[in-house]
Amino acid sequence: MIETINIHKTFGDNYVLKGIDVELKAGRNNLIIGGSGSGKTTLLKCIVGLHKPEEGEVIYDGQNFTQMDFEERVPIRKQIGMLFQSSALFDSMTVQDNIIFPLNLFTTMSKKEKIERANFCLERVNLAGKNKLFPAELSGGMKKRVGIARAISMQPKYLFVDEPNSGLDPKTSILIDELIAEITEEYQTTTVIVTHDMNSVMGIGDHIIFLHNGQKWWEGSNKQIAHTNNKELNDFVFASKFMQAAREKL
Repeated sequence: MIETINIHKTFGDNYVLKGIDVELKAGRNNLIIGGSGSGKTTLLKCIVGLHKPEEGEVIYDGQNFTQMDFEERVPIRKQIGMLFQSSALFDSMTVQDNIIFPLNLFTTMSKKEKIERANFCLERVNLAGKNKLFPAELSGGMKKRVGIARAISMQPKYLFVDEPNSGLDPKTSILIDELIAEITEEYQTTTVIVTHDMNSVMGIGDHIIFLHNGQKWWEGSNKQIAHTNNKELNDFVFASKFMQAAREKL
C-alpha cells in the first residue's frame, strides 16, 4: 500500500496540490483522474519521488519515502515499475534489450536469466517471439505492451502508469486496460494509473480519485461514480452525450 499524507506542491506562484490524502491499496486499479491542470501528474511524480512536496509525506508500506535520502530510497525504487505515456522505449534497442535494460541496472542476473525473464514478460503481454524487433517496427499498442513488459521485468511491487491509452484506438485501449488489470490482480501490485480515458474509469476503476483545483474532490469506485451528486465530477466524467446516455443505463 502507498499512502500520501497532506501533500502540498507549488511551482512558483502556482499552488498545484493542496493537502492530498490518499490510500492506494495493493491488488486494485487506483485511478487518478481530473481535468488538465488539476494536479494528477504532479501527484504521481510526488509519489515516485520525481517532485519533492513542500509539505506532507509519502509512505510505502509503512516506510516514509519522503524523509529518505537517495541511497535509502534505492530498495523501494527497485520495486517500482513505470509505464510512461509515450512508452519511452529506446529506439536503438531491440524489444528484448529494452526489457532487459532495468535488469542490467539493478540485478546480478546472468545473461541467460535475463533473456528468460524477457521471454516470460513478452509472453505475459502476448508478444512472444517479438524479441528482435525494434520500436520503429511496432504499432502503438505493441509499444505500450512492450512498455508494460519492461515495467514488470523487475517483478515490481508498485506499478505506475501514465496515460496508458493515449494515442490508441478504442479496441486496443480496452486490451491495454485489461492487461494492466490482470497483472495487478495476478501479482497483487499497488497500481496507480493517471488517465483521461472514461472507458478506463468505468471499466477498471476499482478505486478512483478525482482531483479538482489541486484538491481531492471525490473518491470512490466505478460502481459508485454513476450515482454521485458531485457536480464537478459529473461535469468531467459525463461531459459527452455518449457518457450521459451510458449513465442512464447504469
